[in-house]
Amino acid sequence: MNVRIDPSSLSFNMWKEIPVPFYLSIYFFDIVNPDAILLGEKPQVQERGPYVYREFRHKSNITFNDNDTVSFLEYRSFQFQPDKSHGLESDYIVMPNILVLAAAMMMENKPMSLKLIMTLAFSTLGERAFMNRTVGEIMWGYEDPLIHLINKYLPNMFPFKGKFGLFAELNNSDSGLFTVFTGVKDFSRIHLVDKWNGLSKVNFWHSDQCNMINGTSGQMWAPFMTPETSLEFYSPEACRSMTLIYKESGTFEGIPTYRFVAPSTLFANGSVYPPNQGFCPCLDSGIQNISTCRFNAPLFLSHPHFYNADPVLAEAVLGLHPNQEEHSLFLDVHPVTGIPMNCSVKLQLSLYIKAIKGIGQTGKIQPVVLPLVWFEESGAMEGEPLQTFYTQLVLMPSVLHYAQYVLLALGCVLLLIPIIHQIRSQPRCSGGQTLSRVARLADRACFPKAFLSGEGHPLPRSPDLQVLTAVGLTTLLFAFRTLKKRVNLLSLAAASTIN
Repeated sequence: MNVRIDPSSLSFNMWKEIPVPFYLSIYFFDIVNPDAILLGEKPQVQERGPYVYREFRHKSNITFNDNDTVSFLEYRSFQFQPDKSHGLESDYIVMPNILVLAAAMMMENKPMSLKLIMTLAFSTLGERAFMNRTVGEIMWGYEDPLIHLINKYLPNMFPFKGKFGLFAELNNSDSGLFTVFTGVKDFSRIHLVDKWNGLSKVNFWHSDQCNMINGTSGQMWAPFMTPETSLEFYSPEACRSMTLIYKESGTFEGIPTYRFVAPSTLFANGSVYPPNQGFCPCLDSGIQNISTCRFNAPLFLSHPHFYNADPVLAEAVLGLHPNQEEHSLFLDVHPVTGIPMNCSVKLQLSLYIKAIKGIGQTGKIQPVVLPLVWFEESGAMEGEPLQTFYTQLVLMPSVLHYAQYVLLALGCVLLLIPIIHQIRSQPRCSGGQTLSRVARLADRACFPKAFLSGEGHPLPRSPDLQVLTAVGLTTLLFAFRTLKKRVNLLSLAAASTIN
């Protein structure tokens, strides 16, 4: 009960303010040959970064409901970490102009007259297919007259009114109103999401299964996991639920963990994995079309460098080198408590671009899914919380584990000493008599009350032997209580340690 979400539980403060430092690492794909791309040549990119930000999270507006749920908003803010980064926010990066190329794709099936008007507008505003901006501008936003023009003549095309940046909506903002089960009344549903922004399912996709909100909010899971357990969570940024599967057991700083990874079908298209058909229209397998939840811009989500995707995607862009070690994601979770010890979630955002007849800025661009950026959200328990967690959930159970056997052995020895002493102290007699006495002594060992009181057979009563017997019984009782305490300690999880 100590891992439930309740102000009286020992783990509540940990749930409210997770004591794990999170970092957001950004890697940009710097375009090497923008002019050549406009002439129809294959894109070439160079990875730049990481640009690392410390991520701060805190929950607010915590409201407990009558149906065993709690609602909350979690706010996030980011602070640049120059000492952990390979570069500065003032570095310039050549990137696709998302506003121009996305708007061009949206105009593909519009009348030619509108396309010519847009071409003229782009030229007047000095807009081009590629731009050269700083890391800070790309991340947190920049002023662009095109935004004001689009909002004036094509209202509601974009959800933003001021600056445009890839991560502008994440900084100093919340990820939506989560309502999750507390586990107070039904422990089996602890941490599971009941609603997000008041919705039991989203409406971005084309099937009920894809629109379902499954799992937790992605921070903690139910305790007592097994290798058959899977990790499900809803990601507002991806607009969908995701499932990770068990890979292997391991340890993190001496703490036993289960490692969960993404299945190969996570971003597979509908032809490869039919349950994902609801996320289509799809292109090649291994990338997910998220245009329906990103203002209809042709944006795609995948693993970095198109890892675990159709090889044609990486082959279409020079400079990509997908590999499992650098580009796969994982979560290391303590199976008894459901608390993540170490995590690294890596995803890539790409833009589908091509030449649009009638819009001159797109030139002769060949159809290609062009990577924009990939990012890693990572966090690992460290410092005092880690040490306390280790002490309470690894060290103490290990000590109790061995102590119970030592006490058990000691108790047996202390019980055997009086029995052996009594046997050896009896006068020698016939074999039958000796066996009879041994049997009576064994009976008294099993029924110590009679042995201590002297009831039954008339054996000599020695105070020293009575003390040894009492100590032996007490030691055995303590050994069994130690075993029970060890089981209870594991079930309490780390809740009483990290606060």
